[in-house]
Amino acid sequence: MTTPATSCTAPPTSGSRPVLAAFRQAGDLHGYPASTLTDNGVVFTTRYSGGRGGRNHLEHELRTRNIVQKNSRPNHPTTCGKVERFQQTMKTWLTRQPEQPATLEQLQALLDRFSHEYNTQRPHRSLHRRTPTAAYTARPKATPAEPTDRTHARIRHDKINNGKITLRHAGTLYSIGLGRRLTGRPVIALVHDLDITILDATTGELLRELTLDPTRKYQPQQTTRPEP
Repeated sequence: MTTPATSCTAPPTSGSRPVLAAFRQAGDLHGYPASTLTDNGVVFTTRYSGGRGGRNHLEHELRTRNIVQKNSRPNHPTTCGKVERFQQTMKTWLTRQPEQPATLEQLQALLDRFSHEYNTQRPHRSLHRRTPTAAYTARPKATPAEPTDRTHARIRHDKINNGKITLRHAGTLYSIGLGRRLTGRPVIALVHDLDITILDATTGELLRELTLDPTRKYQPQQTTRPEP
């Protein structure tokens, strides 16, 4: 079934942050869904990033809102065929405009115009000659399920570089200080949400335990002050 274009934006940069912003904008305007379906681009998921990253911005948002995330199987482009067809229609429409955009603002104005025409003025055969907006508003909406356990546990293998390792949380990369004397040592990081345990991968020695402070990009080593 053809659905309305809930978000059509031209951000100044690509990446997971513009994706999150567009998702929130669409969700606030139309309501948040029970599930999403995307391809496996790194702006949508880190599942094929080699195990080095935690959840990105969108994955963290979906988990927080208890929205089921679905991703297409690799080498199966037909799974996302509907959005591919929509993009083809949009690109064709943009190419045919007599005045082509020279700035992002002009492009966004055209995208807004296209979205309005596509959603409200173009009946579709698959919708029994209704517009996407008419069909969408006539159907009940599936919403996120009730909150469940949102904890995130993972094991990270790394090597200390310049006295620290990096760890991604909620789409943000943090550095964790371990000391320059340990540079080059392989480690295992046991991550349970914000609680992190770092072990020597060879000996099993406990190197550090901490609770990540999301307000600080660098997590310094704890120092013990002598008693007065």
